[in-house]
Amino acid sequence: MQFLFVIFLISFFSIMIPVNAELNTDVIVDGLNNPWEIVFGPDGEIYFTERDGRIWKINESGDGKIIQTFPKSGSVEGGTLGLALHPDFEKNKKIYVYQTNLELEFYQNKVYSFRLNEDKLTDKQIILDGIPGAPWHDGGRIKFGPDQKLYVSTGDAISPGLSQDLSSLAGKILRINPDGTIPEDNPFDSSPVFSYGHRNPQGLAWSSDGMFVSSEHGPSGEQGYGHDEINVILKGKNYGWPNIVGNSSDENFVNPITHSGQLTWAPSGMVFYDSEKISSFNGKFLVGTLRGEHLMVVDIGDDGSLIGTEKFFEGEFGRIRTAQIDPDGNLYLLTANGNNDKIIRISETPLGDVTKFTSKESGNDLTTLYIVIGVVSIGIILGFVVFKRKF
Repeated sequence: MQFLFVIFLISFFSIMIPVNAELNTDVIVDGLNNPWEIVFGPDGEIYFTERDGRIWKINESGDGKIIQTFPKSGSVEGGTLGLALHPDFEKNKKIYVYQTNLELEFYQNKVYSFRLNEDKLTDKQIILDGIPGAPWHDGGRIKFGPDQKLYVSTGDAISPGLSQDLSSLAGKILRINPDGTIPEDNPFDSSPVFSYGHRNPQGLAWSSDGMFVSSEHGPSGEQGYGHDEINVILKGKNYGWPNIVGNSSDENFVNPITHSGQLTWAPSGMVFYDSEKISSFNGKFLVGTLRGEHLMVVDIGDDGSLIGTEKFFEGEFGRIRTAQIDPDGNLYLLTANGNNDKIIRISETPLGDVTKFTSKESGNDLTTLYIVIGVVSIGIILGFVVFKRKF
């Protein structure tokens, strides 16, 4: 009987211990302002963006350098966002960037390519243009898929109707060749559109078997609240926004595999974790959440159905912009608190000491100023539209 009691106590306390208690966390970089994307080069270098216009390179020794700057966009959610390395980066040194620009009275989002020349980006080219932008809902994630095509997530640019308009690039997931041309097997003739009916997708990831999954922000007042989504993305399909929020019985629309109901996660960047370095994450999708302030671990079956979700690091790091995996299988998180943001390495076993890099270039969070600019910009646009209608 005493033996059984001891077994019970061991089992009870093993359940009570937080599931991430044994994970090690190391701050690799701090002093940042809203970093947005992180990718890893073949030689151990780290590349990442900050929304205010900086692209960074951290070399193996831990030294950081700014390799490109863009003018501040003045957008609340736009700016220097997605970053991707060409699948043949080791040979051609090509880097792709998603950037929000303020042109005259309108915002525009573009995808650029550059060539890395030592510690500078050169040979700037526009790969994809004409993506509607706004102070909010700019999408911004870019990633090369298993087919070596570049996928681009775009927001509805606070014009929900554009998400259902196949002639517009807003509210879509796009698919293009690395040179910006349109693949012949895209679902719509002469169009980069791969899927549509999205509000503001910010996460793209593929499983080791090629399942394509995206995270998406739900409405914040215009069609209710909450209903952030995790979607399995299928070629040419309609995901419903703004006609549908949450689930629908209408077969014209694809339902999310899970959504947040009336709550808000604000899910952002994501990665499929295919490493034994953290055994409990292996084979699952990891999604950073902003409002939720946790790492969402999503387990999806081979048939695309939801097995379950878990929360990790809830409230520990604040807002998590994205998750990424390095070539050695270690997990990295980017925080998005707007003040002393960090790049954090997560591992199950202790790793070697790291030399933390602290940015001296990243300024203060300008979100409040950008909100004011955004409101003024919308007022100018509306005034311009009214003026044109009158005359």
